[in-house]
Amino acid sequence: MSTAAAPVRTLRTGTVLADLLPASRVRDVALVVGGAALTGLAAQLTVPVPGSPVPVSGQTFAALLVGTALGARRGFLSLALYAVVGMAGVPWFAQGSSGYAMPSFGYILGMLLAATVVGALARRGADRSVLRTAGTMVLGSAIIYAVGVPYLALATGMSLGQAVAAGLTPFLIGDALKAALAMGALPVAWKLVGRKG
Repeated sequence: MSTAAAPVRTLRTGTVLADLLPASRVRDVALVVGGAALTGLAAQLTVPVPGSPVPVSGQTFAALLVGTALGARRGFLSLALYAVVGMAGVPWFAQGSSGYAMPSFGYILGMLLAATVVGALARRGADRSVLRTAGTMVLGSAIIYAVGVPYLALATGMSLGQAVAAGLTPFLIGDALKAALAMGALPVAWKLVGRKG
């Protein structure tokens, strides 16, 4: 009597989680709009940081998750939609803000770039294991800060050191927790999908 394990579907590199849904333009539009909406909703989960014009929010986590799950192109389009609609006046940036004349707008531009980069890495399998997912999230966060912190300095007249103290240092623990969530969620999602095949 054989006790062979159930076959596990092999999912090839070059596929992101969103590709597992039946392909169509309607799917892609829904994913892009859904990713923008998820980012907007997550941005409302905020905690003010004393002495900083930038709050801790869920939008950075959502942006990295959207990029990773949707891939570079759809991730970029999703965050571009989020940025454009927010600039047009929809109050779905952190703390219900909108527009582009705010000191934290550089982080939104950084999220756009980060979603694209982590999406490209996810196509190469960077979201399939805990360690690779951790590296992907750290890189995505670094990209967000690389754009957001200098923008914060320019927008407020702070020195770069002051901008780092106000717009980077207070967020490192929260970013570590967000990376840990992604490290658990994304590889588990791939394992579950692989077993369903």
